[in-house]
Amino acid sequence: MLGVNGAGKSTTFKSLTRDITPTTGEISVQGYNIQKEFAEARNLIGYCPQHDAIFPTLTVEETIKFYALVKGIRTNKIRPVVEKAIRDLNLKDHRNKLAGTLSGGNKRKLSVAMALIGNPPIILLDEPSAGMDPEARRFMWQVVEKISQRDKKSAVILTTHSMEEAEALSTKLGIMVRGGVFRCMGSS
Repeated sequence: MLGVNGAGKSTTFKSLTRDITPTTGEISVQGYNIQKEFAEARNLIGYCPQHDAIFPTLTVEETIKFYALVKGIRTNKIRPVVEKAIRDLNLKDHRNKLAGTLSGGNKRKLSVAMALIGNPPIILLDEPSAGMDPEARRFMWQVVEKISQRDKKSAVILTTHSMEEAEALSTKLGIMVRGGVFRCMGSS
C-alpha cells in the first residue's frame, strides 16, 4: 500500500489487527470475522506496527522468546525459532543488547522478526524500512522479498511512502489517498 501520511495505511492495519474498530463494514481473515472471532484470526497474522512494539528492558533474544511464547510456539521449539529470527534479520551482534538501546534500524529489524515468528500466512509490515540508512533498507528489502518467496505460503502486505520501495517489493500495488480510499490497485 503506497500513500502519503494520513492516507489511511496504518489505520487499515490497525483495523485488521483490531487495534481500532472500523466505523463501517466487516473484516474477515480466512473466514474468521475480526470482530467476533479475533482469537482465531490473530493466529494467522504477523504484524510489524509502524512504531516499534518492543520492551526496552528485554534483550533482543528475550524479546523474540517472549513473542514466540505469546504466539504459542511450543517450549521445545523456541530455541530454533529464536536462532532463525536472529540469523535471518542479522541481529547476531545485538542478541544480548537491551532492545531499547538498539539503533532505529535494528529496532525495525527486531519488529519484523517478531512479526515473522510462527510463519503466519498473512504478514503485515507497516513501513518496515522507515528510518533506515540505504544499506539497511536494501537488507530489509531482501528480507521482505525472501519472506514473500518462501514456499509461497505467506502473503506480505506492506505500507510505504516510497514508490521505489513499492516497485522493488510488490507484485500488486494499491495507492491509498486521504481517508483510506484505494485510488487504484494493480501492477506498478
